[in-house]
Amino acid sequence: MTGRELDAAGITDPVLRAAYRRCRELNAAHGKTYFLATRLLPAERRPAVHALYGFARWADDIVDSPDPGVDAGLRGTRLAALQRCLDEGLKQGDGGEPVVTALADTARRYAIDHRHFRDFMAAMRSDLVVTGYPTYADLRGYMHGSAAVIGLQMLPVLGTVVPRVEAEPSAAALGVAFQLTNFLRDVGEDLDRGRVYLPGDLLAGHGVERELLHWCRSTGRQDRRVLAALREFEALTRGVYREAQPGLAMLDPLSRPCIRTAYVLYGRILDAVGRDGYAVLHRRAVVPRRTRAAVAMGALAQVTATRLRRGRRSPCPPGPVPAASPAADPARPVSEEVL
Repeated sequence: MTGRELDAAGITDPVLRAAYRRCRELNAAHGKTYFLATRLLPAERRPAVHALYGFARWADDIVDSPDPGVDAGLRGTRLAALQRCLDEGLKQGDGGEPVVTALADTARRYAIDHRHFRDFMAAMRSDLVVTGYPTYADLRGYMHGSAAVIGLQMLPVLGTVVPRVEAEPSAAALGVAFQLTNFLRDVGEDLDRGRVYLPGDLLAGHGVERELLHWCRSTGRQDRRVLAALREFEALTRGVYREAQPGLAMLDPLSRPCIRTAYVLYGRILDAVGRDGYAVLHRRAVVPRRTRAAVAMGALAQVTATRLRRGRRSPCPPGPVPAASPAADPARPVSEEVL
């Protein structure tokens, strides 16, 4: 976290500043796509976004610890300890852990509904015991807590040009779209953890059972039935992006380039999966760094223009958001110094 961002947000307490810096480190290390997009936000809003994503990343790391010596029981113990810290932090403002301290401060500053954090933790606990979802409806129930509430937490920070309740369905859908994208990209890695996030009814519709997924993973071979299921899951995911897209125009103009950039870059992950022949059981599809940079630079031009307009007239009236497809987006090179 830069001192300029903390100063802009009015965060002066040394303990709080250190807590927010820790959240930024977590976001930078694990969420490259969204970390890049966050740099397009006004400086004063960035610490809050890092706090929200830093906490989510920390909880997720507990659930998916790569350490083979950390079994489900120990992960459950650690998650329960985090829950206690969270409850205390939201009540008192300090849960004894820097990440929780920053989260509690953000929740207070932006009046974020505490139930969103409770729902998120419930989804994290379910990951300790649930290994699959029979139907897409079951998966959406899980993703309310694991993804939709992230969008709902973010909305007060981003700001809207419509009543917040009107923007909430799109914000929730965007969180779900991002997570569905991750599920498709990470099929092989999740399978190694014993989990399958592709809905059971979708797989069964193509004659795919978990054993076939394991066979593909272990042999490095493809199967036409699995490919058909993955293509359907991609189509389903793109449908959720379309569901979320109208919400971009409901955001504060200063926040739109950030979220639109995340929208486009996550869509590019879907493109990369297709270009790689849906080999997600064997390797992770990657969006090239130059592509991420180009999209971000194009959005930066929009940020600069919006800030100039807002500087000339206040308040800035809501303006149209250029049409954005999760499959493609133009980019214009501009100076990175504005970041």
